[in-house]
Amino acid sequence: MSLVLIANRAPIRRTDDGWAPSLGGLASALLPVLEDRGGAWVAMQEPGEDTPLQQSYPPDAPAFTVRRVPLEADEFEAFYQGMANRVLWPLAHYLVEHVEPDRTFRDAYRAVNRRFAHAALDVARQVVAGGTAPRFWVQDYHMMLVPETLRTGMPDARIGFFWHIPWPAPEVFRILPSARALLRGLLGADLLGFHTAGDAENFRESARDLLGAEIDGAAVLWEGRRVRAEAHPIGIDVERFEELATTPDAARLAAELRDDLGGVQIVLGVDRLDYTKGLLLRMEAFERLLEKYPERHGTVSLVQVATPSRTGVPAYDRLKRDMDEASGRINGRFARGAWAPVRYRHQSFDPAELAAFYRAADVALVTPLRDGMNLVAHEYAASNAAAVAEGANPGVLILSELAGAADYLDGAVLVNPYDADGVAQHLADALDMPEDERAARLGRLVGAVRKLDVHGWAQRFLESLGGE
Repeated sequence: MSLVLIANRAPIRRTDDGWAPSLGGLASALLPVLEDRGGAWVAMQEPGEDTPLQQSYPPDAPAFTVRRVPLEADEFEAFYQGMANRVLWPLAHYLVEHVEPDRTFRDAYRAVNRRFAHAALDVARQVVAGGTAPRFWVQDYHMMLVPETLRTGMPDARIGFFWHIPWPAPEVFRILPSARALLRGLLGADLLGFHTAGDAENFRESARDLLGAEIDGAAVLWEGRRVRAEAHPIGIDVERFEELATTPDAARLAAELRDDLGGVQIVLGVDRLDYTKGLLLRMEAFERLLEKYPERHGTVSLVQVATPSRTGVPAYDRLKRDMDEASGRINGRFARGAWAPVRYRHQSFDPAELAAFYRAADVALVTPLRDGMNLVAHEYAASNAAAVAEGANPGVLILSELAGAADYLDGAVLVNPYDADGVAQHLADALDMPEDERAARLGRLVGAVRKLDVHGWAQRFLESLGGE
């Protein structure tokens, strides 16, 4: 059966050589599905973006349609920068102090969601064989109202929705003035997917507490239908990261990084510059390590990659300033000679470069304050384990117990990201961990990561959605 995907970002990008798949796990997972089954991908056209509103892909042998919904600058600002990133994102991560309720945000969000849904209905009528009910798969918190409109337009369609970030407890979600309308929007779906069983349970409880819906096992009973809320944990393209980590370039870049740092042990953080990632507390934990263990001075460095994110949003601009100050303070206190305890890199790196970082790191420090899954943890395990097969030393993953990945990645050292002293102690233990324990933990980690491979995630979700 043909599939219509609705997501914020398009799965293809323009390059010097024409059109190519977008970088990232979602496109990697879902493009093969669309190419195999046919259908369409509905996405946003950002203000000023010069792309076709509708095109076939791949150009030489079209398998599916890309349909774009054009947004004006003011509605993009209110829908995306406003409602999505300044309301829904912080609320879902329990950081309510960053929530900025605004009526114009809600109005723009509702209008844009309606346009996405109508575009999806329109393209479904074009690409789905006559007499066949289509399957829709809606992605993430940008599109919460889309399922309800799809249900109204095509009552017999199969509609899936995947929520890629945490779903908060009902008492947190109900803070939103539009909480009930958003829940009704999602309940237009047949299947709602979440990373963890806890997130799915929080959603069901929200529907019960705010709408009075009845709960029956994993299902919400709503308007005569059973809406299932299930855990469908996502992973990465494991084979791709294993290949990237074992190229000659990755080996060379990893060696250059170690040489540049003077042969010290490397603690690695890789994140978007986002207040949910616990970056300042991570810096504090590393500073505590240096305070408690002066004998480690000159023997270990924190390499923190912070990819620029949502520039122009005040909270993110403040975080950048705070991170600059924190790295400067730690280096000012402890640096000596050629050794700098913190190497802070506020820039973007491509996946091949990141794979080299993962290969080189003795410890990965992944300590978000809250995360739906956290795929950096998966990437580190896959990349580091592949490099170990070529003779590299096995690394240790220190992982926040508040990340969804903590439910699945056996072998990680779990920490509370708010406990800087505890993180510092676990970091010291990881740096001194015997090689046989490192290897055993890494083996369990990569086994778990392979089970959650992103291609399997897509297949499992669509099988559960049914309709074929």
